[in-house]
Order: sequence, then structure tokens, then C-alpha cells
Amino acid sequence: MQLRYAFRLYPEPGQRLALARAFGCARVVYNDAVRAREDARGAGEPFPTAGVLSQKLITQAKQTPERSWLGEVSAVVLQQSLRDAETAYKNFFASLKGERKGAKTGAPRFKSRKDSRQSIRFTANARWSITGSGRLNLPKIGAVKVKWSRTLPARPSSVTVVKDAAGRYFASFVVDTDPGADAARMPGTDQTVGIDLGLTHFAVLSDGTKIDSPRFLRRAEKKLKKAQRELSRKQKGSKNREKARLKVARAHAKVADARREFHHQLSTQLIRDNQAIGVEDLAVQGLARTRLARSVHDAGWSAFVNMLEYKAARYGRTLVKIGRFEPTSQTCSACGIKDGPKPLNVREWTCTACGTVHDRDHNAAKNVKTAAGRAVTACGAPVRPGLVPAQREETGSHGFPPEPCAA
Repeated sequence: MQLRYAFRLYPEPGQRLALARAFGCARVVYNDAVRAREDARGAGEPFPTAGVLSQKLITQAKQTPERSWLGEVSAVVLQQSLRDAETAYKNFFASLKGERKGAKTGAPRFKSRKDSRQSIRFTANARWSITGSGRLNLPKIGAVKVKWSRTLPARPSSVTVVKDAAGRYFASFVVDTDPGADAARMPGTDQTVGIDLGLTHFAVLSDGTKIDSPRFLRRAEKKLKKAQRELSRKQKGSKNREKARLKVARAHAKVADARREFHHQLSTQLIRDNQAIGVEDLAVQGLARTRLARSVHDAGWSAFVNMLEYKAARYGRTLVKIGRFEPTSQTCSACGIKDGPKPLNVREWTCTACGTVHDRDHNAAKNVKTAAGRAVTACGAPVRPGLVPAQREETGSHGFPPEPCAA
């Protein structure tokens, strides 16, 4: 299974200039590739292949006065930028044909130097390395200081250097993990649990445990409003406006980082303590169009469920998603009688059939657990399925005690 491990970078002033140069060259090559394919489409000609684009936009372009500065950065960075353009077009055409799951993907567009996120990728061919002192040695950039928060489980196959909207630099390593070692790290258990996600409490478990919602965005609203107000008053294009923009971006990054860490810790705890987990497949996009939109986005249910999904696949656990139309809040978990829909302000109700008094969220969590058990029984899925590849995304900390980092 391939995962990404992200670490904070602290480049020196000269290295920041070299990274900015690499970001710019990769962006120019990407835009040239998009422009070449758009010109071919407009002329009714077949799309130029990746080999033709590489020869024209990199090898030959370096010999011209207009693009001679492309030779100041690693050639691997430029080649990977072409691959990104190739992947963008493949995803676009697969989306048009209905072969790609999820929302429709638009046509590749030109990148701007003002984009909030800049990135470059180095593969093994670039001969990057980790020095004995723990620095990340990148070609034509130098040895960059890294804040190691944990040990890499294996030798990474590539590294992506990212600059986010807050001006922070990160190194994202792609690592192939060992399924046997991952299974050995996770203790065995026979416990199962159902989870009811909500807003009053972030999660209510079928065993009665209630996990409060941290509401990171709500708690930072006052600070964010002040920073955004100051940004709106700055003249466009001025240096003061750029300083105010960074202040807003850092405030949002602080909220996002705190929410992500909360999700990682809770998801790891649930995966460690339970062999099977049931959770509702909520319609987040629909809820985000209601008056509860800000609270729904603040909770981050989709990110949390995605973490549960890939961690369950990694450590041999079972995650069952219950359909969003399952009447978990209307059914009595004691006798199974459906008691009808109830408004959101009703937090407790009494079953008209058996007289059991239910806490709305706890009762829903019990029903999620029961429905998950029925789904597993119906499909004949094993309690401990084999490992399947998880999504390659920025995973961050996995919630395990960090081991001493050996560079």
C-alpha cells in the first residue's frame, strides 16, 4: 500500500529562491503543454504525445534564448510537470466517458504564479537523498532542513515539495508500506462499534460514548473575521495586502491543522480498539447547502470517514458504510419498530411500542451497528479482510507514538 508522509521544511533564503525558480519553471512547462494540446485541438490535429512534448518543450526549449533558464532547474522536475499535464488530460477524458468515479473533472487549465499552492516532484532519477545530518538534499536546491516528526517505515520512491497558501514548505514522501508489519503493529480485538456523526457531538458510539465536537472554525471566527476585515481594506497589489493575505492564510491553516490532527487521533483510536466499524454514508454536499453549512464544513465528516476507510484497509479492519436513507433515527434499537421521522430539536423520545426511552444519537449509533452487521452477513465479507490499496493522499500523522527518526 502506498502512503504519503509529510514533513515540514525550513529552507534558507537562497534555497527559497531556488525553490521559487523550480516552481516557476515547472509551471511554465505545464502551461506550454496545455497550450500545445489546445492549439492541436483547435487545428483539428491529433494531440502531441508526451515524448514529442518533452523534446519540444524541454530539450529544444533550453537551446532558445526565451527558455534558456529552464536549464537552471532539475530536468526531472520538468518531466514530472509534463506527466502531471498528461494525467490531467487522462482524468478529463475518463470523466467525459463516465469511466472515472466522482464529480465531473473539467479540462486542464493554465496555472498561475498567484496560485495558493505550488509544488514540484522529484523521483529516484533526480538523485535526491537524505543526508547523515537529517537534511533533504535536492538537486540544484541544496540540503534543506527537515523537521522529522516520525520515522519513515521504508525507503521512499519519490518526494514532492509543496508550498501552501500560508507560505509553509512541506516534503511529501511516497512510501510503500509492509502489510505484515502494519498488521503486527495493531493489536487484535473482537469489538465492534457503530458511529453516529453529528453536530452537537462530533460522534456518538454505540457503547454510549459521546465525543464532543471541537468546533475549531467556530472558536477561531473572531480572529478570522478581524484578519479578513484587515485584508479587505488593503490596496490590491500592495505589499501590505500580501502581508494581510498571509495572516488570513495562516489563521485558516491553523484551524485546518487542528481539525486534521483531531480526526487522525480519533480515527486511529477507533481502528485500534475495534475490529469492525459501522458508519453512515452522509450526504455532506446536500447538508452543505442548508443553514447548517458552516457547522457541517467545520465538522469535516468526509475527511474523517476517509481516514477510517484507508486505515481500516491498512490494518485489516472492516469498515461498513450504511446507506444515508437507513432510518437509524426513526427505529427503536430495542424492539425494531419504526416510530416515524422526528425534527432535529427532539433529542430524546419514547418508543410507542415497547416504552423504551431513547437518546436520539445513541439509539442511531446502535442501529448503525446493527445495520452494519446485517450488511456484513448478507455479503459474506470476512471479519478480517485482506489489505487493499488506500487513496494516495496527504495522510499526516497516523496517531502512533513517534519513534526516534533515523535520517
